[in-house]
Amino acid sequence: MRALLVLAALALGGAAATPVTAQSNAAACPTPLPTPPAPGTVSDGPPPPAWDLRCIELLPTARGGDASGMVTLTRPPSPFAVTVTPDGRHRWNLEARISGLGEPADLGDFTAWVAWATPLTLDPVVRLGEVENGTIGLGAVDFSKYLIWITAEADPATTERAGPLVLRGRSPSSRMEAHDLLANSPSATQGAPMAGDGAMGGDAMAGHDHGAAIGADGWLMPPANPDIPMLPGIMALRPEVSPLLLEVPGAEALPEVRERTVVDLPDGGTLDLEAGLVRKEVAGRQLVMLAFNEQHPGPLIRVDRESTIFVNFTNHTPFPTAVHWHGLRLDNRFDGVPGVTQDPVAPGESFRYTIHFPDAGIYWYHPHHREDIQQELGLYGNLLVDPIDRSDWSPVSREEVLMIDDLLLADDDVVPFGDEASNYALMGRFGTVDLVNGETDWTTEARTGEVVRFHITNASNTRTWNLSFRPPDGGPETVLPLKVVATDVGRFEREEMSGSVVIAPAQRYVIDVRFPSAGRWELVNEVQGINHRMGVFLGERRRIGTVEVSAERVATDLGADFEQLRVHREVVADIDRYRHHFDRPVDHELVLTLEGDALPLPVREAMQWDWIYTHPVEWTGTMTHMNWASDSRAARWMIREPATGRENMQIDWRFRVGDVVKIRVHNDRSATHVMQHPLHIHGQRFLVLSQDGVATDNLAWKDTALLPAGSTTDILLELSNPGRWMVHCHIAEHLEAGMKFVFEVEPAR
Repeated sequence: MRALLVLAALALGGAAATPVTAQSNAAACPTPLPTPPAPGTVSDGPPPPAWDLRCIELLPTARGGDASGMVTLTRPPSPFAVTVTPDGRHRWNLEARISGLGEPADLGDFTAWVAWATPLTLDPVVRLGEVENGTIGLGAVDFSKYLIWITAEADPATTERAGPLVLRGRSPSSRMEAHDLLANSPSATQGAPMAGDGAMGGDAMAGHDHGAAIGADGWLMPPANPDIPMLPGIMALRPEVSPLLLEVPGAEALPEVRERTVVDLPDGGTLDLEAGLVRKEVAGRQLVMLAFNEQHPGPLIRVDRESTIFVNFTNHTPFPTAVHWHGLRLDNRFDGVPGVTQDPVAPGESFRYTIHFPDAGIYWYHPHHREDIQQELGLYGNLLVDPIDRSDWSPVSREEVLMIDDLLLADDDVVPFGDEASNYALMGRFGTVDLVNGETDWTTEARTGEVVRFHITNASNTRTWNLSFRPPDGGPETVLPLKVVATDVGRFEREEMSGSVVIAPAQRYVIDVRFPSAGRWELVNEVQGINHRMGVFLGERRRIGTVEVSAERVATDLGADFEQLRVHREVVADIDRYRHHFDRPVDHELVLTLEGDALPLPVREAMQWDWIYTHPVEWTGTMTHMNWASDSRAARWMIREPATGRENMQIDWRFRVGDVVKIRVHNDRSATHVMQHPLHIHGQRFLVLSQDGVATDNLAWKDTALLPAGSTTDILLELSNPGRWMVHCHIAEHLEAGMKFVFEVEPAR
């Protein structure tokens, strides 16, 4: 892994920020780098740090003498668990630890050592700053693949590299190269089926990017990225479960889906909520889907903080189900988890929920029974909880509530689900059609100068989004500044500006956006996927909505308020009560990992190359076929407690109301497939204290934390709510593959 490979891959250029000199508190890379564990390695204790993803070893050239060094990669501060540019490039702070450098003058007419960064194309070459022996910050880099150079220079302030190279290193991402899978993964290259045996072959394989029938059993070939051709052995795979689709005789008689309505409920108010079948046209296809009260998304329930409402829920779907009120610290009896807090609500049956709202903010409701199917088909809606004192929030012209989702479609229908068990169990079910509030062409209007507050919820099964507002065809330099105000269970300690919003499944973010001029502004998701077979990054940019801004100016210009970044002193004061816990020892550790010994051999072989490098976030579905063919019985996703060896539902945690618990969560680098996990804790709230040893500098109460691949995250969990509560990954297919456990909170003495 650590060997320097041939420079042969497409690099996507970026820029480096002004160097900084402050030393981070992140764990420094060891010298020399240890060999990372092999994929699928099972460890009895916490996994070692993901050195191979976070370190760059600096090796001497012939003129470098005894010099050596190491560069540590850490995430720059941001309101999100990863820091990316609006066009989807990951941004890293670099900190160098160098020893053995002599005097620059020993090499000639030179006075200083200078660090540089450059993509593999060697253009541009960006100055990072002057260095010396010891530890020094080098600033931030957002190249996709890059080199780090240390050179001797005549002028310490030079902005162009001219002197001799003495140390050099390569980014972890540069290890990805085009791999000869024909030699290295033979089973992935063999076994292409004949078209007549019920599987894909011949002409059908040629058109797999559109989705096509593969046999009388009802399976459809999943849509695939046309830029990533699949090997025959991978194409020969098919799910080991039966396909499941909503097939309803007389579907044309079903009610047509309606737009979401807003239901304002007073304290003590009641809502009748029904889940049932609807007809909906999506991207030109007539689909049978699910909806609450025939609406997609379901009704937006708006209440005041500290109110209590009643919801009479009736299930008219073909599935057992329940309603989980995501993020709310409500009475445990009404948390909506079948088998934990209530029995499933059978088709035709009803259940009455009593819901209390102790916290202002944006929340949502969805099923917690085969949610990989029911949520994907449309069962979700928002709850907006208004603060008692609305002056707590900065003023805006108006508000928009957005639910972001994606739906996986083939030529004529939804790609089938697994019946006996969930398929898409490896990476989760990435959609092909983007939906905002259930629409493929979501549009809203604004006036020039208007400040709009967007309450955004990610209802996707697996996709993490990187959202920005920009003019049509505008690059990252044209994005509108976004003021990040709040997240899952409330506001941040302070507002801050960002170019984009990174939002994982189940998370919510509240942002303010000022539209400065007339014209069209697009809501864009721009990310970078990875073609592991060719070792290159694949940019993906999709418009998911539009804001049409008229020339009419807004009556009240809130531009000055928008520019002001408020400190939310009451939030700071609330969190102050817990700061003495921040540096205390960890109470519990968890490891998030995957055992995939039962996966098909071609998948296991191909994933050896996928494992060489992984982004902190798997942004898009680039391995569609082997993901489709992997079900939740073969891909065993786990939350493991290393102290006891217990896994998933074996984990036995017991607390009492008033406890405050520090938990360290390792996202195992050595898992068969390592990717991000949005970890959700029911019925409580927590703070994300640090990630990979770097303290969070702007806190907010959360219920869902994005845990990047190979990361270690410390959270502080406040136990305020008695009952039995679930912890799980909110990638729906990972939940179905077992990635969950339940802890108990007893009432205070």
